[in-house]
Amino acid sequence: MYKIFETVDEVSRYTAQRLLDKIKALPAAALGLATGSTMEPVYAQLLQYLQQSPVDLSKLTTFNLDEYIGLSAEHPQSYNYYMYQHLFNKLNIPAQNVHLPDGLTTDIETACQTYSNAIQALGGLDLQLLGIGSNGHIGFNEPLTCFNSRTHVVELSEQTRIDNGRFFTDQSEVPTHALTLGIQDILEAKEIILVATGNNKAEIMAQLFTSAIDETLPASALKQHPNFTIVLDREAAALLPEQALQQAI
Repeated sequence: MYKIFETVDEVSRYTAQRLLDKIKALPAAALGLATGSTMEPVYAQLLQYLQQSPVDLSKLTTFNLDEYIGLSAEHPQSYNYYMYQHLFNKLNIPAQNVHLPDGLTTDIETACQTYSNAIQALGGLDLQLLGIGSNGHIGFNEPLTCFNSRTHVVELSEQTRIDNGRFFTDQSEVPTHALTLGIQDILEAKEIILVATGNNKAEIMAQLFTSAIDETLPASALKQHPNFTIVLDREAAALLPEQALQQAI
């Protein structure tokens, strides 16, 4: 299902409301969360809603999608730092209920298995929030990642490192590897919302619409999910064919 809005602000309000509705309907929900510039206005709007109408978050559990290998939780470009700056520092979620991959783990294999196991122990994620990379990656699952993958280490593609280089002082500082939730972990979520905004996402969104379900385009795996929503602003939807626009609600 496509939801297309005119502005980023409208996208953010809609997506934040979906998150809030899930929390209210299921106070002990397990949420899969994403990072990146697309999510910043979504989290800002969610915080605004929660300030206007406080909700008990003591039973909520969160799992983040990914983290750079080699960056500490205190590094300003780590996703751990991002989440606390944009969301967790302002919410009353118990610390033990917040799960983020450890970019400095010394036992990567065990850390990956433990992360996926923790999600499965809760019966899977109730809602997974996703962005999308310009090459179609979800989380950090780059093209040709197996659709049955669990949490694993990925070598970041040159395109991903270039795209993310804008957040670093120098391109050479961008990590080469990351920990990421696997595509199978993502697909097992009961509900998935993919958000894309801006004209830099228009081409990949058009590719996603026309693509077959194929590992060369990781996000295409989502097409087989029974409860999957794509939320776009008008710029990100600019290259979608008329057929896609007719499907939009």
